[in-house]
Amino acid sequence: MYAVVDTPVGELTLVGGPGGENVLAAIYFPDHARRPDAAGFGPRDDDAFPTARDQLAEYFAGVRTSFDLELAPRGNEFQRKVWQLLTTIPYGQTRTYGQLAAQLGDPGLARAVGAANGRNPLSIVVPCHRVVGHDGSLTGYAGGLARKAFLLQLEQPAGDRRPTLF
Repeated sequence: MYAVVDTPVGELTLVGGPGGENVLAAIYFPDHARRPDAAGFGPRDDDAFPTARDQLAEYFAGVRTSFDLELAPRGNEFQRKVWQLLTTIPYGQTRTYGQLAAQLGDPGLARAVGAANGRNPLSIVVPCHRVVGHDGSLTGYAGGLARKAFLLQLEQPAGDRRPTLF
């Protein structure tokens, strides 16, 4: 089952996992890199995932800083470790791939962390947009760098926000 919800960063496709409409397996942008064919998502029901839709609306309204959803992303053990680590990056902050690799116990894993980050199927909810290059630059994002910049700006205190192009 899947639902499509309109957001400030475009339509997001919420895809269910095992366990029904309360479990999210993926969130995709329309032009998401490595987005699977929607034919594999099951039937469309735009009323599905009410909790996820509400929490996303609160996030975009600036009143939610973390998500409390049941998630079921599909990935290998290393990817799941990286995705779990992403959820510990505080709202409004960033980490580098190297910092995350060091947290996993091996600074040499920065490229592997980057690859796992790029395969994160739960955009926004598992905040892969909070990962930046070693010099603080914006690097790859499955939804595009304009969306990544928008999300990072959204998470800044109101007085620190700069207009973005998205």
